[in-house]
Amino acid sequence: MILEIKNLCVSMDNKILLQDINMNIKSGERHRLAGHNGSGKSTLVNTIAGNPLYKIDKGKIIFNGNDITNENATNRALQGIFLGAQNVPEIPGLTLLSFLKHSMIAHTHYNTGKNLSMGEFLEKLESAREQLNIPQDWLNRSVNVGFSGGERKRIMLLRLILTQPKLAILDEPDSGADKDVQKQIADTINNMPKTTFLFISHQDNFTNNVKITKTTTLDNGKIVIQ
Repeated sequence: MILEIKNLCVSMDNKILLQDINMNIKSGERHRLAGHNGSGKSTLVNTIAGNPLYKIDKGKIIFNGNDITNENATNRALQGIFLGAQNVPEIPGLTLLSFLKHSMIAHTHYNTGKNLSMGEFLEKLESAREQLNIPQDWLNRSVNVGFSGGERKRIMLLRLILTQPKLAILDEPDSGADKDVQKQIADTINNMPKTTFLFISHQDNFTNNVKITKTTTLDNGKIVIQ
């Protein structure tokens, strides 16, 4: 079991958002979170990823056998949890190349105890960039500044391929993306059998392409018994 959520209750500003969430995700699953807007889907995935805006009032989050309930977002990311958020921040002045380099250095050192050389990083980056057909000049631009919705999704895929997480959480990866980018996202997911995916999507065409294995439905902060 890659992820176990036990009796999870979450709030923000004293407002209860999630109540008694129990959910298990097996390694290798393509797990979909369903439910209407405001049902708690984004709250749940952000809580799993360690967003400090959400307060865990009760319960536990077990990832890869470890209790990460009180771990911060950085430690969760280094342990192998990737979040592809729906709305990503712009970071003026920080180039995409620098951002990816520091991320890869941190992940490599955490997982292996070794330092990643610039040559190794550039080799991995070039392979991933070519796989996604991402223009080289994007690497010298500020993170997410001036990029369209579809282009930001492709940058997310670049991060995903480079970090190879154990669990990738994608919050509406198909939104703001045209059919070509949606296919690219689905192809990337299907070509990463060692990564478990948890994603939110409202588009059946997209979910059919990623071959979902299980669906959990939320309503008003609770899991709907199916």
